[in-house]
This record gives sequence, C-alpha cells and structure tokens, in this order.
Amino acid sequence: MNIFIINGGQVYAQAKGYFNKTMASQSCLFFKEQTEAIVQATDINEPYSIEIEIQKFTQADVILYHTSIWWMQLPNLFKKFLDEVLNAGKNKGIWTGDGRSSENPQINYGTGGLLKGRYVVTTSWNAPETAFTLPNEFFSQTSIDHGILYGFHRMNAFIGLEHLGSFHFYDIVKNGDLDRDIQLYREFLKRTFKK
Repeated sequence: MNIFIINGGQVYAQAKGYFNKTMASQSCLFFKEQTEAIVQATDINEPYSIEIEIQKFTQADVILYHTSIWWMQLPNLFKKFLDEVLNAGKNKGIWTGDGRSSENPQINYGTGGLLKGRYVVTTSWNAPETAFTLPNEFFSQTSIDHGILYGFHRMNAFIGLEHLGSFHFYDIVKNGDLDRDIQLYREFLKRTFKK
C-alpha cells in the first residue's frame, strides 16, 4: 500500500503548527509499523517540488490530510499547495478536465478525475465539539464534513478520490490533551485500516 501524508497545518503567528505536525508524524509511524506500506510525506511549511508532489498524489493508494482550520477555512499555505499541485496535475495523472463534453455540457461535471485511491482528513479546532452539535450554538448543528469541509470533499471527489474517513480534534487551544488525542487518533487509524 502506498501512503501519502500531508501536513497542511501552517506555521503562522501564534499557530506554531506543532499539533498537526505531531498528528502527521503519528500517521507516518502507524503506517511504517505496517511493513507492507510505502510512506511518503509532505509538510506544506517546507519547500516542495510541484512535479514530485504530483507523483506522490498519483502513486498513493491512500492520502491522509492533516490540517488546522483558520477562520472557518483551510490555512492559506495549504490551499496554495493544493491549488498549485492539483492545477499542474491536469493531464499528468490527477485529472483530465471537468468530465463534460462539448456535445452535452449539462451533465457529468466533476467526472474527469484520474485518481483511484481513498483519503482521510483530520482537522484541528479551537472550537469545542458542542459548537457543532448543540442547538443555538455557532455552527447551527452543521457537521464539519457537511459544512466547512464540504468544498474540500468535493475537490477530492473531482480528482477521483473516495472519502475513507474524517477525524476532528476539538478545543485544542483551551482544553488540549496531546497524549489523549494521539491515543484517540491511533485508535481511529486502527479501526479505519483494519487488515
């Protein structure tokens, strides 16, 4: 199995990126323990080659995205990474177009993706989980995957990837517990990647 792990947790101002870097490292460790797995990793805070990143996408059976959420969106360097790599990946194994034909442009939008793998996404939040689940709280009982990450999931579908699972870390600024979160995340990986 070919695994591609992306640390999309941007280092900026008070956000030092330690949490997402730790979770990306836990992903690497988990899959390296699986002797048959080939693991490649990228940290968006470090220099990268767009062509090499395209190869990592096209070789991957599973992609694991790790990201913080800033102002209800992906961090700008992570979005820039995706914009650059996915745009350059057209006709290079990631996608060929939007899937429509000139003869019937009203249908088949989003079917031009070439990737055949699956993906997992983790997010880290200052918001508590109850901000998403309780009535009258900030996110109006809208889940992360159906709200903030909806466009992210459609982007992955556009390039041909299937959503395998999500894991969200809540309240990490005021009530974080790194040891607990590592344990919970590793349990999630074990459940998701049963042999």
